[in-house]
Amino acid sequence: MELKRDLVKYIRDKAKSKYQKGTECFICGDTEKLDFHHFYSLSPLLRKWVREHNLEPSKVLEWREEFIEKHDAELYDHTVTLCHTHHLNLHSIYGKDPSLATAKKQERWVKIQREKHGLV
Repeated sequence: MELKRDLVKYIRDKAKSKYQKGTECFICGDTEKLDFHHFYSLSPLLRKWVREHNLEPSKVLEWREEFIEKHDAELYDHTVTLCHTHHLNLHSIYGKDPSLATAKKQERWVKIQREKHGLV
């Protein structure tokens, strides 16, 4: 199968039905323009999995459920709902596709911003 879209979209399509997107920004409480953020960014997580398991990306439909199962925590637990402004701020600090090594730092940054907004 030739991929017609980015590899990560095949994973996201299957996984997103279980996302627990909140109704307000975790940092400021805003209820408009909300984004769902993975502290363990899906693209680098997927690239690492494909490389470590020597997988053929074109066969993503064959192995994506195993990927989702093995990365349940990263896909569903280590996430946060942010307003679009705070989401952009986070990515301006950690980059568009943050390294997996920054996940704990991102979580810390979000908690600090929440405290600054008095939502603790």
